[in-house]
Amino acid sequence: MIERSPLFNAITYLAMLIGLVLVLLPFWVVFIGATLSLPEVARVPLQMWPSDQLFQNISAAWIRADLGPKMINSLVVAVGVTVGKIVIAALSAFSIVFFNYRARMVFFWLIFITLMLPLEVRIVPTYAIAANALSPVQALLDVTGLTGLVQQLGGVQIALNWNLLNSYEGMILPLIATATGTFLYRQFFMTIPDELVEAAKMDGSRPMQFFVDVLVPLSRTNMLALATIMFVSTWNQYLWPLLVTTDREHFGTVVMQLKALVPAQNGTPDWNVTMAGALIIMLPPLLVVAVMQRWFVRGLITKDK
Repeated sequence: MIERSPLFNAITYLAMLIGLVLVLLPFWVVFIGATLSLPEVARVPLQMWPSDQLFQNISAAWIRADLGPKMINSLVVAVGVTVGKIVIAALSAFSIVFFNYRARMVFFWLIFITLMLPLEVRIVPTYAIAANALSPVQALLDVTGLTGLVQQLGGVQIALNWNLLNSYEGMILPLIATATGTFLYRQFFMTIPDELVEAAKMDGSRPMQFFVDVLVPLSRTNMLALATIMFVSTWNQYLWPLLVTTDREHFGTVVMQLKALVPAQNGTPDWNVTMAGALIIMLPPLLVVAVMQRWFVRGLITKDK
């Protein structure tokens, strides 16, 4: 039992206030910088109250970095990865929880172990697969001797190739697997009463019908919470889009394009335009979090299933 007292309440509110200031201070600095003129942003110390150059700086950043098409690219990638992660995580957790086969826990722990392997660690093999997504199939055909057998019998050389570089598929498909999502869905599916599963079987519900008609509606809050996390994470992804795309004009993302707004070493230090560009780039994930925060919190803490 937690005892309430004015002293502890004051300490709690003070701690929350300090945390709020530490979280919001960088955003405030970015907003202030985006409203300043060039002489004002170069002044030391930086003023901490807004000026009147916000819309001029936003317009300059939007035009200079060509943010319109890049925003569309980032939106396509973020939505594609988010939807893919939710679908793959839900189906994999569904298989692990509701299908009784011997290797299911082995598969679960193999998926879970990948939490210790961030994208930076597996970047080289992932890039090799993206350069030719069919290379594992080609290697399997070569090892089993089917490539040579087909060539001898039919005179046809099997050379499978599917290049995902400089494409939306290359930016989306390698990122859609998520151990975190699988774990969250598994924990939720384990709370489903056995009576509900038995009732669905008695009604003649097939596995996928049970998944779509029962599990998906019940896991809506968890789905929205996971979607919020994955959208923000994918929108801020920098390394993988930078590596998998060389055609930055057509497939560049806004986070990659922010580099175009950074002043050159001997150029004009117009950090106000850079801050305005950063403000534009952070706006979509902020809006997503603001709109989804109610379901996000409910999906993480709710106990009513």
